[in-house]
Amino acid sequence: MPGLPPSSKLITMAIVLTVLLLGLGGAAHGRRRLVSDDEDEPCKKMTLYYHDILYNGVNNTANATSAASTKPTALSTTHWKNGTYFGTLVTFDDPMTAGKALPVAGEEPVARAQGFYLYDKQESYNSWFGFSIVFNSTAHKGTINLLGANLMDEKTRDLSVGGGTGDFFMTRGICTLKLDAAEGAVYFRLKMDIKLYECYV
Repeated sequence: MPGLPPSSKLITMAIVLTVLLLGLGGAAHGRRRLVSDDEDEPCKKMTLYYHDILYNGVNNTANATSAASTKPTALSTTHWKNGTYFGTLVTFDDPMTAGKALPVAGEEPVARAQGFYLYDKQESYNSWFGFSIVFNSTAHKGTINLLGANLMDEKTRDLSVGGGTGDFFMTRGICTLKLDAAEGAVYFRLKMDIKLYECYV
């Protein structure tokens, strides 16, 4: 790089090195990156059912898969008395299945959903999810990480797929949720249609 001052040569070399390193990131772990540019043709898709069995504080200790980690805020209990659970954080380790039925005793689920949801709306039910779908089977190993607003008044709502590990290394996409069944405040099942638009194969 004749004619350039030493500081400019150093900056130019740093830029070249950065571009090379970013290019190598596309071939991470020896995989090829696939990116879909068509909403109707994701590079991978699956449907799973999420089963949440809330601890009721009385008689379902043995089979509960989620429990409140915090109590509702003082604001929720004094001002918003309509029972929105505003401020309550629920931690879960829920089974996920390919079909609608819960796994029978001793049967391993397809995956587990591990994380939390937080009731974050004062006037009505609404929550914010942050969790990983953890796979450990012969079909899949690794995680898919999801986050976003669960707009409970909507028939369907989308969560962002913000990454993953193992078979789902650095994946991105959308997970569409739909309430599939509910039993009061103790159990609910969500149908989750997962469409991945960035995959590494």
